[in-house]
Amino acid sequence: MYLEKGLRMSFLETMLARAKADKQTIVLPEGNDPRTLEAAEKLIAHDACNVIVLGNEEELKAGGRELRGVRIIDPETSDLREKFAMRLYELRKHKGMTPEDALDKISDVLYFGVMMVKCGEADGMVSGACHSTGDVLRPCLQILKTAPGVKLASSFFVMVVPDCEYGQNGTFIFSDCGLEVQPDDEALAHIAVNSARSWKSLMGTEPAVAMLSHSSKGSARNDDANKVVRAVEIAHELDPSLELDGELQLDAAIVPSVGDSKAPGSRVAGHANVLIFPDLDAGNIGYKLVQRLAKAEAYGPITQGLAAPVNDLSRGCTADDIMGVVAITCVQAQAMK
Repeated sequence: MYLEKGLRMSFLETMLARAKADKQTIVLPEGNDPRTLEAAEKLIAHDACNVIVLGNEEELKAGGRELRGVRIIDPETSDLREKFAMRLYELRKHKGMTPEDALDKISDVLYFGVMMVKCGEADGMVSGACHSTGDVLRPCLQILKTAPGVKLASSFFVMVVPDCEYGQNGTFIFSDCGLEVQPDDEALAHIAVNSARSWKSLMGTEPAVAMLSHSSKGSARNDDANKVVRAVEIAHELDPSLELDGELQLDAAIVPSVGDSKAPGSRVAGHANVLIFPDLDAGNIGYKLVQRLAKAEAYGPITQGLAAPVNDLSRGCTADDIMGVVAITCVQAQAMK
């Protein structure tokens, strides 16, 4: 019951403590971003993990940061360069990649960072402070691919809402808010099942999964609502033991009195801590509304379903946001070993 044990600490402190208990090695490719360097120094100060930053050491330290304890690797001069290029060529030659193409790709810090994870030089990677989600995830899907038995990669945010009586003491997982644009019923079901597993891994308590819609239990009948109904059925087939229900409007999912009214007898309605949005529009708008209007901490987007943990950042992130995502990445890496 990790989160409950850490209630006297912030979510960030709880994740950092778990990371420190079994230190992992995380690569941060965006050494040219000052927030990345600040986060790297803070992670070392917390002794949370081993940190690798990619970039030219002289240039990185020119900003006045000492970066003590941080391992700095320049992809342009690293002795890992040839090894990574050859491995990348072997992985992608069936797609027409040549050895020259592979060597050129390895100059890209994102490809170099993902190859560090693929080749066991790092346990995970966190990037996205100055790269788009597509740029971050493209090499992941090309090189790491999805974990065995996982149909698709998706993403979630951990939302920590202050002074909130809903969810688990104001903590929720919102999914998918960053990757799957318009999931069909089957994809939505897989997102729900994977998000439930992510909750259990991170929080140590049982997930209660609500499949969100503009409709609650047939109050509206149209294609969008029907997609969620079918997704609920598929999710129950994928994992019959899961506490999951829908379709549910947001208030029915998290407010007990509304849940009792709109979905009487549901074990999830009014008590959900994992919220599955029907598409990326709803998820992205929803998490940003809660983050900005409720002043919630938003950690993510955290990727789930990949063969190794690589996570994206919002380009508006702070150094503390990066620390939080790195700590979560460490916990994911611990669970995968």
